[in-house]
Amino acid sequence: MLGLQEQVECRKLLEEGVVALQLNLDVEQCNKLMSYLNLLSKWNAVYNLTSVRNPREMVKQHLLDSLSAVSVFNHATNILDVGSGGGLPGIVLAIVYPDIKVALIDTVNKKTAFLKQVKAELDLKNVTVHTGRVEQLTAVELFDVITSRAFSELANFVNWAGHLLAPEGSMIALKGHLPEHEIEVLPAGWQINKVQAVSVPGLDAQRHLLWLVRA
Repeated sequence: MLGLQEQVECRKLLEEGVVALQLNLDVEQCNKLMSYLNLLSKWNAVYNLTSVRNPREMVKQHLLDSLSAVSVFNHATNILDVGSGGGLPGIVLAIVYPDIKVALIDTVNKKTAFLKQVKAELDLKNVTVHTGRVEQLTAVELFDVITSRAFSELANFVNWAGHLLAPEGSMIALKGHLPEHEIEVLPAGWQINKVQAVSVPGLDAQRHLLWLVRA
């Protein structure tokens, strides 16, 4: 758990970042983001969910990094976060958009155990957690948006998860540097129809969102 001083400093970083990103989050949503940070820090000490250890860096590299992308998901109704790991960006999306269904999938049991704990403790009724390989997942309802953050190359992303995308849906990959080679070797039947650079408050690093759709 975070110490009192860490809590104060992390809360300040989070709130300043939310303002900088012009997000309209209420106190309860900020409280849930802080509770999530607490859980991530606590579990990370034992289960190695992320290589980032410093809670202040977690705010910047995980919470604000995910929050910098959330506005592009505001019209979604049913999101799948592939290779969710510690819940990024899926848990953040679920907190920001409580009326949007968010499914999380990861192959690692300890990570999905953590995600289930977050779902329970934060009372995220819009979250579903799956353990397993995404290419083997079958969905009763297809997803209008499928996303991933540092999951794999774009070709793998569409090959493994494309069968779960609704006919008019889109896949949104959260990347660092623009992956030009990955774009060049996209499999037939897929294309990039939008690229958007985003900036993360307090983080001096490139970030890009890429929309992939069926050609």
